[in-house]
Amino acid sequence: MTDSEIDDAVLAVAEESWRKVAMIIIKVAERLGSDFLQGDDGHHLVALRVEALVCGGRLAAQGDIKQWRHSEVRLP
Repeated sequence: MTDSEIDDAVLAVAEESWRKVAMIIIKVAERLGSDFLQGDDGHHLVALRVEALVCGGRLAAQGDIKQWRHSEVRLP
């Protein structure tokens, strides 16, 4: 699973309305299926890619995105 594949999955499940980071991570896990790393490692990897997409301006964020259940992202 490459960063690009994860980024594509994140952007595919993100919407123009705000969504909890935790929900984005779960939807990416479902979308990647058997390619998704099992356990917390996969979730943390997706969270890092969400953060990278926010830093790169491909996602907008509100709240501290390191707190998955208390922050939200959306397509800009």
